[in-house]
Amino acid sequence: MPADHGGVGSDRAKALRRIEDRRSVSTFRLPWGFILKRTMRSFTTDQCTDLAAGLTYFAVLSLFPALLALVSILGLVGQSQAGIDALFGMVNELAPGMTDVLKGPIENLASSPATGWALAIGIVGAVWSASGYVGGFGRALNRVYGVPEGRSALVLRPVQLGVTLLSLVLISLLAILLVVSGPVASFLGGLIGLGDVALVAWNIIRWPIVIIVVVLLVAVLYASTPNIKHPRMRWLTPGSIAAIVVLGIASALFAFYVGNFGNYDRTYGALAGIIVFLLWIWIANVALMLGAELDSEVERARELVAGIEADDVLRLPLKSDKAILKAREAHAGDILAAREIRRRYR
Repeated sequence: MPADHGGVGSDRAKALRRIEDRRSVSTFRLPWGFILKRTMRSFTTDQCTDLAAGLTYFAVLSLFPALLALVSILGLVGQSQAGIDALFGMVNELAPGMTDVLKGPIENLASSPATGWALAIGIVGAVWSASGYVGGFGRALNRVYGVPEGRSALVLRPVQLGVTLLSLVLISLLAILLVVSGPVASFLGGLIGLGDVALVAWNIIRWPIVIIVVVLLVAVLYASTPNIKHPRMRWLTPGSIAAIVVLGIASALFAFYVGNFGNYDRTYGALAGIIVFLLWIWIANVALMLGAELDSEVERARELVAGIEADDVLRLPLKSDKAILKAREAHAGDILAAREIRRRYR
């Protein structure tokens, strides 16, 4: 998507007010044929599969620091091993075998917990390292929305760290809930005479809770990482719904293919688990990029319905344009220096 490098402030602010005036238009009344066609075309022109590959690289670099921080946080309540087992168990129910490659390293981390200052420093360092994925995700979404990054490092880095820490806390709370709630459900079932029925009911109810946590994580990523100021915080968007549904279906189909038709063991030998895991992360990022493209085209449709000229460029305001203006000044200085060199050696 082409970026709008001019009129960063006032035009976009006016557009935001006009879009807000038309927020009463139902999402179902938007031109969905146009939206879906533009989404698939933009998905291709923005090279979202390549963006997903880049995000997979950042995810791999961030994965073990994130898991280290997660184990440390769970260790604060004495649930490091049990919490990790619960999370891995749920992932394996959806996509069997996807976490096999992580079991050994995580068990080693959980069996040697740090304490005191070592724990605090370890968590801070791990969160800092794990935030690389959030930074990469923001750059990818800037490309999807066709905007440059205008936030300075002093503003952007705390946002990335905050999103990373919030994500880890949400996942930790989910893990603790999964560990604690099972025995509690069994106890309450015995107390009121339901026996194992209560545990079966909990095993069904826990999935909506997991979906809620995933929705929150995707919403935070979509809202906070790009340099786009949405009219309001939206916890559930067409794009986030599409991303989660596509991820669930694609994960199940991929696991079925690997388990029944794939011959990764024969091709890659001992590396088969790593290859399968990397492919799964790439699929997850493709789903997230597809959802982001859908949200950007829904936003375009809203602007068009509001009478705004968003045929080619979205008119939502930027969160900041300071870095953009500095980059323009630096570029202008480079041009002047180049002209001076050309004049001097003429």
